[in-house]
Amino acid sequence: MNAELSQTPAPAPIVPASTPADARRLADGLMNIMASLLDIVERETELVRAGKVREAIMLEAKKGEASRDYMRAVSEIKHSAAYLKRSTPDLLAALHRHHDTFRAMLQINLTVLATAHAVSEGIIRGVNGEIQRRRNPQGYTAAGQRAAPNHRYAAPLTVSRSL
Repeated sequence: MNAELSQTPAPAPIVPASTPADARRLADGLMNIMASLLDIVERETELVRAGKVREAIMLEAKKGEASRDYMRAVSEIKHSAAYLKRSTPDLLAALHRHHDTFRAMLQINLTVLATAHAVSEGIIRGVNGEIQRRRNPQGYTAAGQRAAPNHRYAAPLTVSRSL
């Protein structure tokens, strides 16, 4: 077994909320985690929009850690849902509103990342197409038609990620 995996402490068991103070603590924790994750996601969105992809990639570790915290907090809320519905419905409604806003902000981030991915893929495909077109011999068949590209002249495109 990997030594790093064996050193990771096991997460504490999830204990459902049983008092209004527990419910408030869970709600505050989830809202703080969502705010923290949104800060990271908004920064990532700004960087990608500005074309600073390398800097955006540097946020990956923080984003992953915040995402794990978020999943843990959501799990805690789910385990306490019955109590929250029964004893603190206003708090639960506030959490739903905050979560809806959170999801809308994440959707913006996903749209920006998908757009950046599509644009970069289009650029790479265009460059590759131009390289392949130049490698193929230009000529005509005996029937006077332009010769079709021959796969034997195709070469893979190599991209250096270290630049």
